[in-house]
Amino acid sequence: MSGENGGDMKVLMLEPVFKDAIWGGELLKTFGYEQAGDKAGECWGISAHKNGDCIIKNGAYEGKTLSWCFENHRELFGNIKDQVFPLLVKILGAEDDLSIQVHPDDKYAAEHENGALGKTECWYILDCKEDATIVIGHNAQDSEELEDMIKKARWKELIREIPIKKGDFFQINPGCLHAIKGGTLLIETQQNSDVTYRVYDYDRLQGGRPRELHIQQSIDCIVAPHMDYKQEVTIEKFSGMTCERLIDCKFYNLEKWSIHGSYCYKMDKPFINVSVIEGKGIVQDLKIKKGDHFIIPATLKECLFEGEMIVIVSYCEN
Repeated sequence: MSGENGGDMKVLMLEPVFKDAIWGGELLKTFGYEQAGDKAGECWGISAHKNGDCIIKNGAYEGKTLSWCFENHRELFGNIKDQVFPLLVKILGAEDDLSIQVHPDDKYAAEHENGALGKTECWYILDCKEDATIVIGHNAQDSEELEDMIKKARWKELIREIPIKKGDFFQINPGCLHAIKGGTLLIETQQNSDVTYRVYDYDRLQGGRPRELHIQQSIDCIVAPHMDYKQEVTIEKFSGMTCERLIDCKFYNLEKWSIHGSYCYKMDKPFINVSVIEGKGIVQDLKIKKGDHFIIPATLKECLFEGEMIVIVSYCEN
């Protein structure tokens, strides 16, 4: 290849976008993001969403946004037919509790959120305080009891908390009541959507006023009774890399790669998102370290990793 398309032969290194939050604090800085603000809650590491569009840091497309690359150079992404870049990868550092919330599915979001995508997401726990918990699911037996519990603010009866530890993985399907609790650092992979319905926010004030709640939308979307999502982790060993397959759903596949020494990946996907969660090394002659995010494009037939590192990778099937 020649000209601008010479950039196709490199991975796309991304500049993360940081967002402050009422529940944010110093956790993202402890992960290595010194540039994060004192109230930062989210690092959008791989994003082409209008609310946080990452900039390419290297190669022929340096200075362009990921959404621009997706619109103008679809060959980088295996010429997939999606209208928008399909995935969004974040690092979340929760100093305080997030609101109790739920996400809609594609059908509900399209009807009620101006054609937006729904939000299926998953969490991999990077670190957490001792005795940490998260909210996953609820205790209502059916939709009628769910609505009664919400409208009567019977939060202690409704909300279901479970203990967590570093390395835990959770799939959060649309309709699943959930919340990250304080003292938790995680990586989230999700559909490219920013639609969240708050059910309960601990009566917190922001700027002297309560944050907006979405009671009716939440009642519409929460699945009752709650059903735990069962996933089986499979492990496969390659030369220089051990792969843990964490989830395979219709919106994304997620894997954890533990790389020791040298591993050459032969590209067979439309694109692969990569987030370094531990260690450091080199990819295609570029230095990488914990906290870096990049995309392996379809046009890169082989990708060489060298070093000692753990990465979370996500991709969509053709």
